[in-house]
Amino acid sequence: MIHQNRRKELLSQLDNGSLVIIGTNPEQLRNGDVHYPYRPHSDFWYLTGFKEPEAVAVFSNSGYTIFLRDKDPTREIWDGKRLGVSDAPHVLKADEAYSINELETKLPKLIANATKLYYDFKHCDLDNIIIAHLAETQYQSLASHVHEMRLIKSDEEIRLMQKAADISTQAHKSAMQQAQPGLFEYEIASVFDAYFRKNNSEHAYTPIVAGGENACVLHYIENNKILNDGDLLLIDAGCEVEGYAADITRTFPINGKFSKAQQQIYQIVLDAQLAAIKSIKPGEMVIKPHQIATQIIQQGLTDLGILQAGGDLSKFYMHGTGHWLGLDVHDVGVYQQNDQHRQYEAGMVTTVEPGIYIRKDDKINPIYWNIGIRIEDDVLITKTGNRVLTGALVKTIDEIELLMREK
Repeated sequence: MIHQNRRKELLSQLDNGSLVIIGTNPEQLRNGDVHYPYRPHSDFWYLTGFKEPEAVAVFSNSGYTIFLRDKDPTREIWDGKRLGVSDAPHVLKADEAYSINELETKLPKLIANATKLYYDFKHCDLDNIIIAHLAETQYQSLASHVHEMRLIKSDEEIRLMQKAADISTQAHKSAMQQAQPGLFEYEIASVFDAYFRKNNSEHAYTPIVAGGENACVLHYIENNKILNDGDLLLIDAGCEVEGYAADITRTFPINGKFSKAQQQIYQIVLDAQLAAIKSIKPGEMVIKPHQIATQIIQQGLTDLGILQAGGDLSKFYMHGTGHWLGLDVHDVGVYQQNDQHRQYEAGMVTTVEPGIYIRKDDKINPIYWNIGIRIEDDVLITKTGNRVLTGALVKTIDEIELLMREK
């Protein structure tokens, strides 16, 4: 019923006589005849709840039709069970179900009486069939409508995101306690692999496990270098539960004790993050957390003599302070409306992730070289303020050092 209600809500936003056509992602080959693990397109999943490939949903106020793969006893021996056409109407709450092989012959009748069509490319073979029938018809993108819906999370979506946050939090705690000099980044990465699978979840994105200077590479994913005594370890990792993502970053000393220089930089980032989170509430501009974090980091680095007054902060902090979170780890939804920053609304979920990255530079005191620090949490906007979904994960200097002593 959740997906049925979403389709109904979407149609209520469209003109009378509108018809929606939406397909899912194609399967992708990894190599030879081996496919990557399949994941449906988030918009398709959001509106249908169906996870199989080679599927197209067509719906309007007149009815809902799903095209999907036929049952195939031979292929099911190799690849697993398929829902099949006969069970689809009951399971997916569809009025009609047809084989995906009938899409080309059935689609013309379905679109014949539509006054407005909505369709988005999924870059697969099914596009060619659909576009061939839309060639003489003007059609519009559905994305902006669906993405605005996805931006406001329901109670069930929040429950799933909290579960993902809780699993990810425990994995980060375990990683902190297992880290020590002499291990390799991939050994710590394996903590997340095991914990996520043990809890029937999977990675929401390729994890970043970056020791020392590797933490100054924003999207470092090699995860294969040794962890050195005296360095920091930055871990950016989160799991996905029923499609919904968590996104957490913590930075901590590999040997369990921050140096004075590391403490100084870490505290600036933490102060920036805490102040940014505090600013988040309904009616506040979404740019506000970034403005606050930027001001605190700019002043902090200036006070330490790392940055000249009024200097270019982007050398040390070159990314935004947050992004939407949901079915995609960098979730959909615009940040501006009518050329103005939009306001936070209850039900939105955003990350808050300020950072400082100091590469080797002769103009900077060497005690700060190769310090890369980012602290990231997932924040739900509530009716009265916000709730940090990942708030159970330690992040103060004292909390981290205490946890790491409890190995």
